[in-house]
Amino acid sequence: MDSPAAPSSAPRDRRGGRPAAGTDPQKRRQILEGAGRIFSTLGFDAASMNDVAREAQVSKATLYVYFQDKEHLFAAICAERRDRNISELIALLDVEKPIEDVLIRFGTDMIALLSQPFVVAAHRIVIGVAGRMPEVGNEFFDAGPRRTTDALASYIDKHVAAGGLVVPDSRLAAAQFLDLVQTEIMRPRLYAVVNKPATDEEIDKVVRSAAAMFIAAYGASARRS
Repeated sequence: MDSPAAPSSAPRDRRGGRPAAGTDPQKRRQILEGAGRIFSTLGFDAASMNDVAREAQVSKATLYVYFQDKEHLFAAICAERRDRNISELIALLDVEKPIEDVLIRFGTDMIALLSQPFVVAAHRIVIGVAGRMPEVGNEFFDAGPRRTTDALASYIDKHVAAGGLVVPDSRLAAAQFLDLVQTEIMRPRLYAVVNKPATDEEIDKVVRSAAAMFIAAYGASARRS
């Protein structure tokens, strides 16, 4: 008796074993890649779902099976990039290395990412639609800022337990550091006062200052002196 075939990773319909509508991962990838090219070329406001369908080489009807509107499509593109980048950032939080060195590397990589034009545009778009589409804002916040804050707070807790830091509220301390490394970098870009990524020199100055302030406030030796 033959063994049963391994199940597919995508749900199948009853007509020839093809993936059910809206569940084909290759088709979804095709759409996301086409949309990414369009948004990068035209910008979010100027791009239309017709543009995306044409670039992705799918019908407009197919496009709407996978994504209900342009905002959700853009959010999906952001999610893929964000999840990969945040995982790489979290991996930098190595408790075996000196605290200040880790904070500097973590803060440097984070602000270099956040100041990229695409990421800045993503923040503007999510803020713009969150009032009428709160689920988009909630998902973006949970998977981005909240996840990063949680990871940094966990890192801080480990150093508190080891005696290297004295921190009464690790989540507050994590949020404070994350805000410090964005000082003078993110806000001008969110308001389009500056429209280019931060320079290495700008990032280094801000992040080193943020790390020094954090250690001065929460370092065990600083607390004892």
